[in-house]
Amino acid sequence: MGKSNWKLVLFVIVFGLFSLVLAACSSGNNSGEGNETTGNEESEGTGEGSSSGGILNIGLSSNAATLDPINYTGTYESQIMRSIADTLIVYDKDLQSFVPSLATEWKASDDMLSYTFQLRDDVYFQPGEYQDGRQMTAEDVKYSLERSAEHSAQNRLAGVESVEVTGEFEVAIHLEQPNSAFLAMLTDQGNIIIPKEEVEGWGDQFGANLIGTGPFILENWQTDQQVDLVKHDNYWGEEPNLDGVTYKFISDQSMMTNALRSGDIDIATDIKGQNREVISQDQNLELLSTPGLSITYLDMNFQKGPTADPKVREAIFKATNVEEIVQGVHQWGGGTVANGALPKGSWGYDESFESLKPEYNPEEAREILSQTEYADGFEIDLFVLETRTNYATIFQNQMKENLNIDVNIQVSEWGTLTDTISKNNAPMNIGGWSWYPDPYFFLNPRFHSSQHGSNGNGKAYESSKVDELLNRALTETVDQAERAKLYQEAVAEIMGDFATIEFDNLDIAVGINPKVKGFNLSPDGSIHVVSPNGVNISIENK
Repeated sequence: MGKSNWKLVLFVIVFGLFSLVLAACSSGNNSGEGNETTGNEESEGTGEGSSSGGILNIGLSSNAATLDPINYTGTYESQIMRSIADTLIVYDKDLQSFVPSLATEWKASDDMLSYTFQLRDDVYFQPGEYQDGRQMTAEDVKYSLERSAEHSAQNRLAGVESVEVTGEFEVAIHLEQPNSAFLAMLTDQGNIIIPKEEVEGWGDQFGANLIGTGPFILENWQTDQQVDLVKHDNYWGEEPNLDGVTYKFISDQSMMTNALRSGDIDIATDIKGQNREVISQDQNLELLSTPGLSITYLDMNFQKGPTADPKVREAIFKATNVEEIVQGVHQWGGGTVANGALPKGSWGYDESFESLKPEYNPEEAREILSQTEYADGFEIDLFVLETRTNYATIFQNQMKENLNIDVNIQVSEWGTLTDTISKNNAPMNIGGWSWYPDPYFFLNPRFHSSQHGSNGNGKAYESSKVDELLNRALTETVDQAERAKLYQEAVAEIMGDFATIEFDNLDIAVGINPKVKGFNLSPDGSIHVVSPNGVNISIENK
């Protein structure tokens, strides 16, 4: 076996081992809360009594701002994009390994600085305004990935130097330096393959007219209401069981639950709070819940305003009763107290993070604040989505009571919120982060200085020590244990800077109508309607 193959196999084996542990930890969450379970196991395939066809209605908890892969910033958008366009590879259903999609096979060079991908030769784009459904080739892969590497708002393909066409259906991707998270990056919806004609033809409007190679075609977008997709008859993969999918934007959690109960939607996402209990007690519905790769946090501006002072940030942290916030938000389950910037489901998490987290001590917090120019308190804006105002309200009360800080809660929709944060105009913001098990996807986007100007590091956090550790973890080794140690050092540094307060590790939970068959609940929150990983949802008609 050549050196390059050995390294690639080592990486895949290591990744597979930690993912098996994750899958094992995520499979036993049937705690007796109503009819809560961890997946729709009995619903695999279409099953007896089911038939192809019908429209699947999915509720999303926030509006989509854009479907352009270089501009999208939220999970809500990626759920829709996943049904319209494809990546070169995807994760399997359990996040254990990578599965071929538009690429059939791949291999790394000896120095791990390039990857060669063989592509399918039977893939066709959906018909659009500027092309009629032509065949996808290596040129499209080059265009799409280089566009992402150069222009992605979230740097979703960081470290790619160039993409070389080495055959009509073969490409070589050249990296600036070895990147142990590269294959996982390629599964991100920011790296879907799209036709150049449509991008250039639509210009700034491409994000509302996405064309890809996926199982469904974007048919209609009613702003702030819903997006309608119809089946792509020339899809290269397994034929979809459904005629179409409609994604409905429902930001109010109670309205989301009511829509599920009334039959207006078939799947309700992002289920939290009392709605977990409402759904679990409804005999006509199922609550599916599993420990997720998800974390909720409060970021403080590192460069501007009162929180640019590290003592102010430390005072705020020590005046925040995280346990009270988590108990208040999760009276009906669905979340546990977070310790540091990595969720417990990530293989980089370490129990030592709990001892590094400062204890709640409002008296000490007042003493620390008294050493600053803000000893008598101050006024500050906190930006948040409507779905997270419960966190904000409890935090607001704690700040007023403990530090005489007046927190003004600014409720924003997704597009406005991310724009405000990424431009470093949010003094404080409450956000959520859900991604892959590799710590890279939680730490680099939120804390590496290269991410200034993105939604992840809109707080403008900067630490040369953290940058160094994150760089080493990405480039020096593919060994999981060695990488984990570097990431743990980085988390310790981050916690010492008090740039962020992690509230909770969330369960991923959806409410579902039992007539939906073949749904797979993923720890990263991604919803696949039809995927090369084997998912193909259908609707049972009895």
